[in-house]
Amino acid sequence: MSAKRKLEKFAQNKTFEHFFEPQFNFQNPSDYEMKANWAKDFFKNKNSLIVELGCGKGEYTVGQAKQYPQNNYIGVDIKGARMWRGASDVLNLGLKNVAFLRTRVEFTPFCFAKNEVSEIWITFPDPQKGPRKRIRKRLTSSEFLSRYQKFLIDDGFVNLKTDDDTLYEYTKSVVSLNNLEVIVDTDNLYESKYYTGALTIKTHYEKMWNQENRIIKYLKFKLPQNLKLIEPPYEE
Repeated sequence: MSAKRKLEKFAQNKTFEHFFEPQFNFQNPSDYEMKANWAKDFFKNKNSLIVELGCGKGEYTVGQAKQYPQNNYIGVDIKGARMWRGASDVLNLGLKNVAFLRTRVEFTPFCFAKNEVSEIWITFPDPQKGPRKRIRKRLTSSEFLSRYQKFLIDDGFVNLKTDDDTLYEYTKSVVSLNNLEVIVDTDNLYESKYYTGALTIKTHYEKMWNQENRIIKYLKFKLPQNLKLIEPPYEE
């Protein structure tokens, strides 16, 4: 994508009423004005709020919003040019139960209040392979799960859909070590009984991995609010 086209998309994002772009001070971030106010000020209802972290082009966020209009959805990512696709689709489809939030996942506790989010989806995230400092950036690490505890309802669901064996096994180790309740665990989603509903939505990356015949895994577990989470031992 050309630099000019990216700038055009960034500019258009700013015109979307359903596109939010908070500015945070990295050293001393403060709460975003929409924190605790998404239901009242944007969605204007009390429906459950479901958040997709690392939403990319927004296929999952938009797809779920179409399938389940009784819920509200927010896609979170830092890549504004990618998010433009989903934000444009929402406008073209006339969906009123979707918003996009351009920020780093690290800042989500400053964007959502305690108990404001009912469920989290993480679809095909960067597996962050390599040294310990990269592993800590995995969106299913104990460090990130601790962030989600600040705004996810008690025992709210976390969903991981991935093609990556390492990330899948790592997340299972985090879940096991912390005795988190597993709702669904399949190492071959397409061949399982769970391949229905929202799980049939395919992202840009999922379609790419399908062409490479990669097997898709899916893990769904509960995240208690007050549990102090610990990280699995690091292995070289």
